[in-house]
Amino acid sequence: MANTLTDLIPDLYEALDVVSREATGFISAVNRNSNAERAAVNQTVRVPITPAATTANSTPGVNAPDTGDQTIDNVDVTISKSKHVPVRFNGEETKGLQSAGTFSSIRADRFYQAMRALVNEIESDIWLEAYKRSSRAYGTAGTTPFGTAADMSDFAGVLRILEENGAPKNDLQLALGHAAIANLRGKQSGLFKVNEAGTSDMLRNGMTDRIMGMALRHSDAISVHTKGTGASYLLNDATSEAGDTSIAVDTGSGTILAGDVVTFAGTSDKYVVNSALSGGSFGIGKPGLQVGETDNDAVTLGNSYTPNLAFARSAIVLATRAPAMPEGGDSASDTVQVQDPISGLTFEIALYKQFLQNVYHVRLAWGQRAIKPEHIATLIG
Repeated sequence: MANTLTDLIPDLYEALDVVSREATGFISAVNRNSNAERAAVNQTVRVPITPAATTANSTPGVNAPDTGDQTIDNVDVTISKSKHVPVRFNGEETKGLQSAGTFSSIRADRFYQAMRALVNEIESDIWLEAYKRSSRAYGTAGTTPFGTAADMSDFAGVLRILEENGAPKNDLQLALGHAAIANLRGKQSGLFKVNEAGTSDMLRNGMTDRIMGMALRHSDAISVHTKGTGASYLLNDATSEAGDTSIAVDTGSGTILAGDVVTFAGTSDKYVVNSALSGGSFGIGKPGLQVGETDNDAVTLGNSYTPNLAFARSAIVLATRAPAMPEGGDSASDTVQVQDPISGLTFEIALYKQFLQNVYHVRLAWGQRAIKPEHIATLIG
């Protein structure tokens, strides 16, 4: 059978040329995992996580010490969604649009909207997963970062968290929402001075490459996190130690949600809740408490905020693939795969010929997972 989708490839790439310029900074900033890409929908793939090593004194002896074993941790990654967007035309619609000379452009626009919808949903899924599994936070709720001219404290604050947590420095990312990006463009004039910034990119294009070792990304998905209703909670643990991630509480009322920011009496660290309050405890991101806490220390729930994120690329896994086909294929007349050269996403387009009409399915399967919370830091806005 002739490839009936060959003539559509120019239209598809025309659509991709637009979609690839959407503000989808997370997609290009995270890691890919080939093992997860081979999994079926909702099938678990375990990604190994190697724990930190410990040193030992070197004492001469007849035999080498019987040491060196480790318990390797892991996190589960799944292809959690398989979605398509249908683009359908019947014969009369096609004839009418062709007579008007608009069929090709309308079809291209519909492909564009289909791809845009899938890309935006993936971007949002990554952001939701990442900010709810962050380690700690820097900034003030309700105050957009970079609002003070010539003040780089917001960059330095999240970078300090990543450095303290031991994140690799060779591929750090900083994904910002519209408000934070606007402040960079409007307030931080030093980024426009070529003799200081070393590049004219911010002045000419409204975006620059790396600041303090972090690749700058812009994401439309970043929006407000609405905090839980929790109030008056006290720690219910006389032995809370540095490194603890499970936080027991008593008294108090209301909800503490994943993504909320909490502080404890006597310390200033802002911890991100990774698992919501349930059964008298909630979880914070690794590496956990920076210092030990005392029983009955007050737990303060931060205000609603906008979570911008700094992270190491390796901290977040994204797996994408075409939907799985049954043995022998399905009833599609033809399929073609088209890759977005900027985000790297590959869409599958399938043609199904029906009674007096054709429908194209623009489709993709994907899953995402933040596998290293200690390598993710939140910049509060």
